[in-house]
Amino acid sequence: MNRRDVLTGAAALAATTTIPGAARADRLPLGNLPDTRYPDPRVEVLDKRFRYKVGNAAIERIATGFRWAEGPVYFRDGRYLLWSDIPNNRIMRWLEEDGHVSVFRRNSNYSNGNTRDRQGRLITCEHDARRVTRTEPDGSITVLIDRFDGKPLNAPNDVVVASDNAIWFTDPGYGIDGFYEGHKDKAELPTRVYRIDAATGQAKVAAEGIDRPNGLCFSPDERTLYVVDSGATHGGRSNIRAFTVEGDRLTGDRVFAEGFAPGFTDGVRTDVDGNVWCSMGWADPKEDGVRCYTASGDLIGKIHLPETCANLCFGGPKRNRLFMTASTSVYAVYVETQGALRP
Repeated sequence: MNRRDVLTGAAALAATTTIPGAARADRLPLGNLPDTRYPDPRVEVLDKRFRYKVGNAAIERIATGFRWAEGPVYFRDGRYLLWSDIPNNRIMRWLEEDGHVSVFRRNSNYSNGNTRDRQGRLITCEHDARRVTRTEPDGSITVLIDRFDGKPLNAPNDVVVASDNAIWFTDPGYGIDGFYEGHKDKAELPTRVYRIDAATGQAKVAAEGIDRPNGLCFSPDERTLYVVDSGATHGGRSNIRAFTVEGDRLTGDRVFAEGFAPGFTDGVRTDVDGNVWCSMGWADPKEDGVRCYTASGDLIGKIHLPETCANLCFGGPKRNRLFMTASTSVYAVYVETQGALRP
């Protein structure tokens, strides 16, 4: 056997051999998806009001090899994206400058939702520890809440911070349904949306009666809070609800969008024009991806992905890049709008 044969065989072996359990954390991004062309047909315009499609930008897979990617949050000052790889019990990081992917935090207590507060600190919902935490500038972790009325929280899921620094989070309990994303345990509290007051640190029940409150976000003026009900996972409802925000209270509970069944949505964000962008999946593969609704609830656009999408966030230096955590991968696409949230 000559040297060329040896090298050819080694290359073939390297191409087909994978390390069990590896998440390809140190590989460069895969770049554009197969069959990419401009304009990308996977960004679908359903209504002329969806004027956010960029003709010479396509959906990109920026990282892959995870078990269940969730909770994306973008840090503009560092130009990086963080997200949770829940079953692998870690938070991942992607550097926008060169596409490098690495582990940001191992043993994340099976973290799910992430966001930033108005001081730029990371706020995280931890399934396994059943708490909401804040990562301080020195890397230490402060527990913001792990109990209410003397009882442990179910398993905080997603979180958002308002301009008054109040922290709003959902507590549906997925992290105690089994061992894959936390640990199996008994829920001692109803499924709820909570608000933590920035000045006192005290939590109040903001909403209940939602089957499984999941993703949440504010409208640009913060007068409306959107909350995903993913109760379809347990035989319940599948919709996005809208509440009127009155200080520390939520009123006027109403259905904003539905028609997801047999699939459901999970994460939700708004843009500066008041449109509502939500993840989609779990049923018809042709519906996997993201949907965009007007503030009045009209479906105007879709982004089609090859995997069920769990969550999303706007990022990039101009807040005009939509990042989507979808099952085993993270995707991104430039859109002609900006995220409403200004961390």
